[in-house]
Amino acid sequence: MSYPVNVRLLCGNAIVREGLSRILMERDFRVTQYPNVSTALQQVEVPEEDVGPALLLIDDGTEAMDVETLSVLQKRFPCSYLVLLSDRFDFQIMLKAFRLGALAYIVKEISCDRLVATLRLVAMGERVLPPQLADELQSRPSLTDALEVERPVDAACLSDRELEILRWLIMGCPNKVISKRMNISEATVKVHVKAVLRKLRVKNRTQAAIWAANHGMRGRMTEVEPELPVAIPHPARLPVLELAGVPSHA
Repeated sequence: MSYPVNVRLLCGNAIVREGLSRILMERDFRVTQYPNVSTALQQVEVPEEDVGPALLLIDDGTEAMDVETLSVLQKRFPCSYLVLLSDRFDFQIMLKAFRLGALAYIVKEISCDRLVATLRLVAMGERVLPPQLADELQSRPSLTDALEVERPVDAACLSDRELEILRWLIMGCPNKVISKRMNISEATVKVHVKAVLRKLRVKNRTQAAIWAANHGMRGRMTEVEPELPVAIPHPARLPVLELAGVPSHA
């Protein structure tokens, strides 16, 4: 049995909000309208019989989209997939939206049929990228430039010390090495590593290193130098070895 898609529409513009609601309801979506975040947070609990996939559709012009606001909304509607609506395509905002947990970033110039198709895909748990992304990548000189994003410390709320730890994780350094390089105890390193994994929402050090690399971070390669156990003297200073029966001048 299939259920209608429940859409929680958060949009500050009354005309846009009403227009989107009518478009979606004509196509068997269930729409609940909210003019702002405060109103959405005051929503009463959804009745038990109101089953089916749910979307949290947010117009990015309604209020500032930040970690705190999205976190509160996601806690209030934990079973809703996040979708961001935008008046125009903005590469950095798109990246930020996906980093904050969105499954789709939709530019409003989209047709009604494509909008509905996109929302139905998201309702099935699919991640949908905007078609404008292809044109944006083609216009950039390199993929590296396209992936220039805000500092990871802003995205994941890492402290300076945790960022330093993360740079060593990129290099695959064990806690003992990190402890020596940073002049802190191994126990302190372990505490920081656990904090990094928690904030990045990853399970292990490898995933943390991959996250960091994908966000433009680099390891401490230039600071890691091989350590020689002993100094090697110049050959001219080595003593002359005399073997039994062999003259030293031989």
